[in-house]
Amino acid sequence: MVTTLVLLILLFPLLRWLLERHRFAQIYDRIPGPRAYPFIGTLYMFFGKTSEEITTIIDRRVGRYDGIHRIWVGMTPEVRLSKPEYIEQIISSSKHIEKGTLYRFLADWLGEGLLTAKGERWFQHRRLITPTFHFNILDGFCEVFAENTAVLVKRLQPYADTGKPINIYPFITNAALDIICETAMGVKVNAQSNDEADNAYVNAVYGLTTLFMERLVRPWLHPEWIFKRSALGRKQQALLDILHGYTRQVIRERKKALDAGASVHEIPSDGAVYGRKRRLAFLDVLLQSARTSDTTPLSDEDVREEVDTFMFEGHDTTTAGMSWALFLLALHPEIQEQVHQEIDSIFAGSDRPATMQDLNEMRLLERCLKETLRLYPSVPFFGRTLSEDVNLGGYHVPARTIIGIHPYNVHRDERYFPEPELFDPDRFLAERSERRHPYAYIPFSAGPRNCIGQKFALLEEKSVVSGILRQYRIRSARTREQQQKVADLITRPKDGVLLYFESRATG
Repeated sequence: MVTTLVLLILLFPLLRWLLERHRFAQIYDRIPGPRAYPFIGTLYMFFGKTSEEITTIIDRRVGRYDGIHRIWVGMTPEVRLSKPEYIEQIISSSKHIEKGTLYRFLADWLGEGLLTAKGERWFQHRRLITPTFHFNILDGFCEVFAENTAVLVKRLQPYADTGKPINIYPFITNAALDIICETAMGVKVNAQSNDEADNAYVNAVYGLTTLFMERLVRPWLHPEWIFKRSALGRKQQALLDILHGYTRQVIRERKKALDAGASVHEIPSDGAVYGRKRRLAFLDVLLQSARTSDTTPLSDEDVREEVDTFMFEGHDTTTAGMSWALFLLALHPEIQEQVHQEIDSIFAGSDRPATMQDLNEMRLLERCLKETLRLYPSVPFFGRTLSEDVNLGGYHVPARTIIGIHPYNVHRDERYFPEPELFDPDRFLAERSERRHPYAYIPFSAGPRNCIGQKFALLEEKSVVSGILRQYRIRSARTREQQQKVADLITRPKDGVLLYFESRATG
């Protein structure tokens, strides 16, 4: 009798949990979606599949349903959205600003930086970081963009006029790495000049993004205590040691310079002095803000998390965006020629570096970049956690549900983008954009948690792409159909982008 009573007491919480889960499962299963199985949910669709196959499966699955569907990630239900009207309900609200729980897989890397923070911490850090993207600071960044673009153009010269295509992706990767290290941390890694200089850092970044996807499709590795004891968990820690070690070292050195009495305008960077035209690094402004803020000051780890977040969000995303833009322009010589004419009209044969004013005049190129981000959004997926119950498309969705949003599919809604697979930069002419649903185009998310660095990203992409096109005409070795994509954390071109380069005379 006592044994039976003990067993009932022990089993009661489990039975209660099972009944509660069954009740919620009935709510979620009213929403259309693929068949789910116990424990693995709908992840069986990904077992044994490559990254590009997983990308195709997700695209087809999202397209199968009318803007909303349900999946089970292991034993966790998620609701996925691809219709602007539903998405607006979620991301336009200041209530649902908490990211999806899978962002916790990035916690060891990014801590509670702006991407992953929530609640009052997010509000405070967003307020503190916003001034670092002021016009005057972005103006200084434009010099960094131009200098590193000049190195990139020179690196491409030996491959021009050879009649052989080259993979542009690693060249863009190194240029973007040089730019982000100098703008984020104020250090020159010279990745473009020294092929060995950045490999450890770049490989660590790519390794961590790959690990994220490998863990995602293995529900048994979702619990932290299991993951940290697994081979993947140990590999992640080794990669984190590389990334965090480098960032912390830079912070120590630049903080030491501040303690010695230097202002952020005078902190040296590999022998260079940041006094010219207020060329401040993101880190410099954070360190200064940490000392002068009238709210809770940032600790060294807070600064490290924000710098790592900026490095994460500002390197791989712009690399992909610029590579896809060059690919699409190479496929459309008539549009490329129009961009050449726009660039030539601005520089009139001069080889001077591009200024902020020059970049702002590149309106056609900006439309090309926006259309590129429509077709190939750098971030193919982002998530939120509901703070309260909502009704989406007639379906009841409970509070604390994870909402997944697919920009790739949102951007192909034929109501707002007729012939959605067509590359048409004129979609972003003012007269055509103003009639479009405000949440039909969300490459930088939208609402309160939109990307704080979107102006930075577009200026960088304009600078690099225009710098290449000032010197070269480009043709693609692959068609759109032949060029596969891989959507891990970032929408990357599989096996890079193969382009032919031809020198062009200007002036």
